[in-house]
Amino acid sequence: MSAATARAYPAPARPSASAPQETAARQPAAPRLRLVRAPAHGRTRVPFVLVCMALLAAAMLAALLLNTQMAQNSYETYDLSHELSRLDQDAQDLSAALDQKASPAQLAHAASALGMVPSEGTGWVRLSDGVVQGAVGGQG
Repeated sequence: MSAATARAYPAPARPSASAPQETAARQPAAPRLRLVRAPAHGRTRVPFVLVCMALLAAAMLAALLLNTQMAQNSYETYDLSHELSRLDQDAQDLSAALDQKASPAQLAHAASALGMVPSEGTGWVRLSDGVVQGAVGGQG
């Protein structure tokens, strides 16, 4: 910095000896010590943390129970599907047995086992008077 650009500032004024007496006369003397209140306690975070932990525990318990129930339902579904498959197979077996017993050859064999004979002709019974009409014949 050069000497030309430097500025001189006046020195700050010092208070005179009579200045403190004048200010003391104007204001009452303030005590050097004063009572300070304790800082106000902020809200504690313990209830909030406990509520959060309880919610987390409840959510985990709910997830565990839901998972267990889903596994149990899965086992029940598996058992029911096997039972349904077995019942479906039984129904197919019974249907095949019925079809086999209803075949003409099987019916003729069952009739001869009961003592029935094949008919030579066809006849009708008139219900009003009980007369047999048509070709009636039989082996006997």
